[in-house]
Amino acid sequence: MNEKFYDLKKEKQDRIINGALKIFALNGYKHASTDDIIAEARISKGLLFHYFGSKIGLYEFLFGYASRFAVVELRSGVSRSERDYFEIQRRITASEAALEVQYPYITMFLDSVLRETCEEALSAIADSRTLVALCYEELLSAADLTLFQNEDDADKLTQIISYTKQGLLRAHLGDPLYRPKDMEDEIDNLLDFLRAHFFARES
Repeated sequence: MNEKFYDLKKEKQDRIINGALKIFALNGYKHASTDDIIAEARISKGLLFHYFGSKIGLYEFLFGYASRFAVVELRSGVSRSERDYFEIQRRITASEAALEVQYPYITMFLDSVLRETCEEALSAIADSRTLVALCYEELLSAADLTLFQNEDDADKLTQIISYTKQGLLRAHLGDPLYRPKDMEDEIDNLLDFLRAHFFARES
């Protein structure tokens, strides 16, 4: 990646990043079109390749940028001393919403990376592909699971919450009135429901 990319105005950097995040998130690496990316970013194809060299160069840069940005936000947003599973999930959701204010498709993109099957893309990010997933695991590993009726329920709930977020994002991102806070509120309501049904007792 050409370091002069960072000499661009922040607004233009974010247009390029957001355009690429959206197209890769919605289509995966193989089916993501650079024509669609430059249309979203409102730049020329020549400029895109000037800064990133190739489609794979852009993808590698984008994953590194998005994963580092996400890990910093998640770790700063969730207290290491928090032990309540649902509060940890609540803080994770708030951190994701903060990320999505600036980069609406960032969490969807990072999730798509875990399901990526293209060997070219996987090879480019092999050393750090699970960086964000490991951060989530680290944050959730601090949770006290003794209040669950069955401790295995926490894994099931984590999947339910993740799938719900993915579905809500896909449903809402096309709505011009959508705000990340809207999904945060929906997930908060879901967490309240799940707490009431999965905790055997409260201390």
